[in-house]
This record gives sequence, C-alpha cells and structure tokens, in this order.
Amino acid sequence: SEAGMVHIDEESCIEKGRLGPGQMIAVNLEEGKLFHDGELKDRLANRRDWSKWVGRTKVLDDLISPDRIEPAHIKKEHLLRLQKSMGLTHEDLELILHPMGEDGKEAIGSMGDDTPLAILSDRYRGLHHFFRQNFSQVTNPPIDSLREARVMSLKTRLGNLGNILDEDESQCDLLQLESPVLTNAEYDAMRGYMGDTAVEIDTTFDIEGGKLALREAISRIQREAEEAVRGGALHVILTDEGISETRAAIPMVLATGGVHSHLVKTSLRTYISLNIRSAECMDVHYFAVLIGVGATTVNAYLAQEGLLDRYARGLFPNVAGSVEVMQRFKAAIDAGLLKIMSKMGISIISSYRGGYNFESIGLSRSLVAEFFPGMPSRISGIGLQGIQRRCIAQHKEAFNG
Repeated sequence: SEAGMVHIDEESCIEKGRLGPGQMIAVNLEEGKLFHDGELKDRLANRRDWSKWVGRTKVLDDLISPDRIEPAHIKKEHLLRLQKSMGLTHEDLELILHPMGEDGKEAIGSMGDDTPLAILSDRYRGLHHFFRQNFSQVTNPPIDSLREARVMSLKTRLGNLGNILDEDESQCDLLQLESPVLTNAEYDAMRGYMGDTAVEIDTTFDIEGGKLALREAISRIQREAEEAVRGGALHVILTDEGISETRAAIPMVLATGGVHSHLVKTSLRTYISLNIRSAECMDVHYFAVLIGVGATTVNAYLAQEGLLDRYARGLFPNVAGSVEVMQRFKAAIDAGLLKIMSKMGISIISSYRGGYNFESIGLSRSLVAEFFPGMPSRISGIGLQGIQRRCIAQHKEAFNG
C-alpha cells in the first residue's frame, strides 16, 4: 500500500517483489546484503539444533493417565454453602453452567442485558461483573475465531520465561499446556509436576479482622508471592480453598491483579507462572478477566464440583462419564476465550494475558490504578472497604443463614 510514496529511479532498481503471508526479509547494513525469505529461514534454522531444544519441553497431556477420572471432593452440604458464599444461584447453575457441561458450548441468550450494573445491584455480584470487555471498533471482526482457527492458539507455557532476548536451551525447560483452562484432574497432574518448585498462597481473609482485613490480606498475599519468587520458586498458586465459617474468599480477580501488578513493579513477574484455583470462577467472562489481569492458568474447581454433582444426579443422560462432562465444559470455555480474543484482534493467549483489555465500571479509580494499572475507569465507585462489606455479608448469609 506504500508503493509509490517515495520516488526511486527505475534504473537504480536491481530487484522488485512483494512479501507474501508469513514471509520476511532481512538486511545486513554492515555487509550490504539482502536475505530473502527462504535464505533467511534456512540460516536461522541451521544456527542451533532446535529439535533437541524443543524436546526438553514437557507436555501436560503426557503426564495425565489415559484412564483418569474426575472425582468429586466436596460433600453436598458444604458444596451448597460454598456456592451460596460465591453468590451462585440456581439460575446460574441451570442456565450458564449446565449447557457447557451438556453441549460443550456457551448458553445462547438474547442480545439485551436488563440486569442492573453491579455497583447498583441489591444482590451480591462477583467482581468480574465490574469489568466490560473491550473490542476493536471496526465493521468486520479483526479475526474470525472459527474460520481462522489455524492462526489462533491458547497454548500456555509454565516456568521461568527469563530474558526473552537470550538464546539458551534452558529456556525450553517448560511445561506446555494446550489451554490455560484446567480441569481438576489436569490441575492435579500439573501440581504433581511442579512439586516443591511451587508455592501455594491462601487467598482468604478473617471476617472478624476489622475494617482493614481485606487490605491486610492482599498485602500479605503480595508479600508472600514476592518472597516465593526471590526464594527460587518457579510457580505461585493462589487458592481460596481455605474458605470456612470464619474465613471468606478474597475476590480472585482482585487477588490475581494485586499479585500480578506487584510482581511487575518489582520486575519479578517473568520468573514465575501465576496459577489460580477459584471457587467463584464459573463462566467464560470470569476466565477472561482472570487471564486479562495476569493469570497463567485457571482451575475453576467449584464450578466443576457443581457439574459433577449434577452428573451424579443423572442430569446429563446423554454424556458418557464425568470426564466427558469436564472436557465439554473446558471446550466451551476455550471457544469462549478465542471469541473474546478475536474481538480485539488478538490471536494468541500470551498476548491477551496481563493486557487489561477491559473497562472498569463502578470500581474506585484509586483501586483500579493500584491493582489494574492502565485500565480505563470512567465511572468510579466502590473501594476495598465496600468490597469487603459485600463479601462478608454474602459469606455470613451462606454459613449462618
């Protein structure tokens, strides 16, 4: 499209051509030499024994037993309490979660949304409802996630990514996942692979800890994450499995954003993977928000426990086994993530991760600036103390109601 913008004497042209899809050229200014596409790629391919390097990377699917099962770990009574403490309703389970386990697709709904903004709602709404997805405002989609699936990828690498400008075979000592979405069985396999190179951090807070309980808990999590990285850990796991009658879960979006932004400020983020085990996460939007604020992988353990409970009650008559239910749920989330990425013209998940491709609606601007730096916040609103009050009220309703 730039041809003709600069006048060049035709007699001085030695060669004309154009770059096709996936092609490249290079110029060595010191030697005055031009490298064409094939020549350049051959030169790069022969520089190292890349096949040996790639062989050092482990693949998660190879670590999982082919006859694996997806067992339920939470008893029915406690499951209902946890679901209520997260603000999950029967409608959420029926209309949002169930179709993903049954059909492997997101539920189809109307274009409209008549629910009030989360900041104005009388009911408890998860923190992900305070985020609106950005999109490229053009007449045609930047990428079609269905017809152009070949150029899109959810592949995720775990480990110390180090300096991306280095060229060393140790950079391939990673664990590769086909998707950042983990079923419970996949999480168990990943956790076994990590061993003592991973540090688990509790993301709950004491409901009787006073007005600053949430702030102090987030500061503790940030401090523990930084100490883990400086101590040589390769993986940090944030989990709210410690929910009890006296301890409520910190909204996982807030915990993830707090740790990610803190490690970025201290120049430590690329040394570790940030893995999330969340009770509140259930739908595609929540997964997208978690990854968008810095999560490497996400395991929605409570959503999967809910699906397993429904399977045990015979509500999936056309699905052959609990593993199939989990795979359909994962397929629905994966397809949803690709759709959300395509609206921004993003083709690989690593470009979406930590990109804050959202607009905050109803969150305090100071909170957004601290935990989600760079994210637009045109309508300010609730801060940490307001979030704490809402979390505690919902938690008490679930455990004392």
